[in-house]
Amino acid sequence: MAGGGSTSGMTLGTSAGRGTLLATVLGSALVFLDGTIVGIALPTIADDLGATTAGLQWTVNGYALTLAALLLLGGSLGDRFGRRRLFLVGTVAFASASVLCALAPTVGLLVAARALQGVGGALLTPGSLAILQGSFAEQDRARAIGAWSGLSGAAGAIAPFLGGWIVEQAGWRWVFGINIPLAALVVVVALRWVPESSDPEAPRRLDWLGTVLAGTSLGALTWSLTAWSERGRADATVAAAGVAGVLALGAFVAAEARSDHAALPLRLFRWRPFAAVNLATLLVYAALTGIFFFLPVTLQVVVGWSPLAAGVAALPSTLLMLLLSARGGALGARIGPRIPMTTGPLLAGAGALLLAGIGPGTGYVTGVLPGVVVVGAGLVLTVAPLTATALGAAPDHLAGVASATNNAVARVAGLLAVAVLPLVAGVGAGLSDPAVLAGAHPVAMRACAVLMAAGAVVAVVGVPGSAAAVRPPDPRRGRRAPA
Repeated sequence: MAGGGSTSGMTLGTSAGRGTLLATVLGSALVFLDGTIVGIALPTIADDLGATTAGLQWTVNGYALTLAALLLLGGSLGDRFGRRRLFLVGTVAFASASVLCALAPTVGLLVAARALQGVGGALLTPGSLAILQGSFAEQDRARAIGAWSGLSGAAGAIAPFLGGWIVEQAGWRWVFGINIPLAALVVVVALRWVPESSDPEAPRRLDWLGTVLAGTSLGALTWSLTAWSERGRADATVAAAGVAGVLALGAFVAAEARSDHAALPLRLFRWRPFAAVNLATLLVYAALTGIFFFLPVTLQVVVGWSPLAAGVAALPSTLLMLLLSARGGALGARIGPRIPMTTGPLLAGAGALLLAGIGPGTGYVTGVLPGVVVVGAGLVLTVAPLTATALGAAPDHLAGVASATNNAVARVAGLLAVAVLPLVAGVGAGLSDPAVLAGAHPVAMRACAVLMAAGAVVAVVGVPGSAAAVRPPDPRRGRRAPA
């Protein structure tokens, strides 16, 4: 099937279908795990390597920056050269960078290795969803994507628990070492079961200008916002970096609008469901990242829990995602995405408000468990319909671009959340200071609740009430498609 556009005939009930789902879930799990698992290890990394608050933020954002900046290019490369091929290349690159992370002797080298991890993640992540969209029969796509969303999301949610256990038993370096056997399994399963697919209509030229401008904009804005907490907004370098980031962002939009081989075809956003679901993604994932960035750190620094105890705290969310996300995807396919994408973020926001009450002496059953359960219930309703809508709102031949765009939006949301929320909450240089973090945590959780509510409003206004209405117009019926 190599070189074809879409196989579109696989079903979940076959060995090939199950193998393809397993490979894409495990590959995505690598990226999700390292997007969140490091959060539980941050206090230990700070003690071992003498990291400042900015150093800890960049340990998270060095990874998120290259991942977000290169996702669109990764999607384009997969559409052009083969989605399975790029998926495998990205998996091997990710594993190699994980070795460098585990061996890093300084914070600077750890951040650099994390950036290389992001490069590998940017190559494998778009392919995972594009493979599902291009390989499964239409009647099985929603279930496949729902299962992918639940299992991959659960991997991200289980990361704090797994990270806490690893940090306590083997040290923070093995947080990265665990990626090696997982990556090896992904390669074996993908070579055995995953079919090759590509887009024969993909542009023959790659959008290097857009990639450079996107990376420059994200890098400058992230550095400016991160440094603002410690240097203050009056610092000339902080201001200059912020201005440079805004200018690069404007140049990126202009370049994509004019290019005939844009990695991000802006005409896709003319279709309202596509624009709305990506705006909702930006808001919801910013909130989600903020919740799971602050929660494990606050439980350790403010409440005094061990890394393992702080990680176990999020386990109910994991269980809910594992058990119910596939049903959430099926529900969205049956009743349409608008209702679950509205109700889900509101529930998750309510959970964030419950978690805002965490402070010295907080008990798990009354102070943490209710919020974690409500956040998990919100994610069950939100994640699978959101993902299916993001893919369904683009033409099938642009599945890679749609996947990369939605993933990039989610990563940018997380990147900005880690840079902005400590600033909004007034953390400054005190992320590891119990007195400072005790006052900042409630502010951060309330900000996350507001972001979730804003995502729900976007869903009400812009997301269709039925799955059929998500699909873009069919040009074969005389109506112009967005791409």
